[in-house]
Amino acid sequence: MRLAYGICTGLAAAILALAAKAQTPEQKMEAPLVRAETHLVNLTFSVRKADGTLVSGLNREDFEVAEDGVPQTIAFFNKEADLPLTLGLIVDASDSQSKFYKQHRKDIEKFLRTVVRPQDEVFSICFGNHLRLTSDSTASTAAVLDGLERFDKGDRKFPELTVDDTREGGTALFDAVYFAIEEKIAQAQGRRKALVLFTDGEENSSAHDLLDAIDAARDQDTLLFAIRYTNEKESHGAHARQGIAVLHHLATETGGVDYDALHTNISEAFEQIAENLRSLYSIGYHSTHNRHDGSFHRVAITTRDSDDTVHARTGYYAR
Repeated sequence: MRLAYGICTGLAAAILALAAKAQTPEQKMEAPLVRAETHLVNLTFSVRKADGTLVSGLNREDFEVAEDGVPQTIAFFNKEADLPLTLGLIVDASDSQSKFYKQHRKDIEKFLRTVVRPQDEVFSICFGNHLRLTSDSTASTAAVLDGLERFDKGDRKFPELTVDDTREGGTALFDAVYFAIEEKIAQAQGRRKALVLFTDGEENSSAHDLLDAIDAARDQDTLLFAIRYTNEKESHGAHARQGIAVLHHLATETGGVDYDALHTNISEAFEQIAENLRSLYSIGYHSTHNRHDGSFHRVAITTRDSDDTVHARTGYYAR
């Protein structure tokens, strides 16, 4: 085998040498072809003043982007207000939320009437230890509300996003977020994308974890908003505190906001989310880090006004 390898190597060298001699002087002077791989990073975000007022009307030159502290050149910039929206409603139907089922439905109806426009589409998922698609993507708020009402009345004939027979009980919040993005949001191209969670944030039966859910949202540039429902008597317990932290992390790491349904004017919260979704900006840049090594890169977007706060996902993984 070594002899055969040596013969092949010698023949290859001889062929290369002959080819080099056959080149004209002009060909020898040509610069070698260099192929550079670039990585495009897209970010959708909103901007608010210190008092919470949304900032609209900004342009490309009003923003600066840094990745891991290194300034980046903005390649693309858009104002997203006119883009249609794909919105997912993720509704907790586990035992811990049973006392809030009617409140969920009432608030969701109000939310849809506040947020959804004719060009938008909505889907809904109810979850406990199973993830059921109670309404596929539709422009009809009536269809979404009908699916939620049927589910509340005990109808379990809705399709499951993923079947996991190992779950005997509990709440699969992270799986609900993960599969909503992978199975539904990922199909929405050229649209704004957001999920709104109606839950207490408690989790105990998912195959995926918090980081998986956040990574999926980051990969699909999806904003996560959370409306938290926790019983007043239980609001200071360990499970409640964990749920608060989970929902806050899901929202802030993806550019969204979390709200406490029991201590917030829910109509104002829905108006804020609607305003947020109508006042989005989109920036794209070719990262100066071009290695796909799986490492996390922190991205910071700033404006010229130091009073502005940019609500955007905190970074991305270079997969």
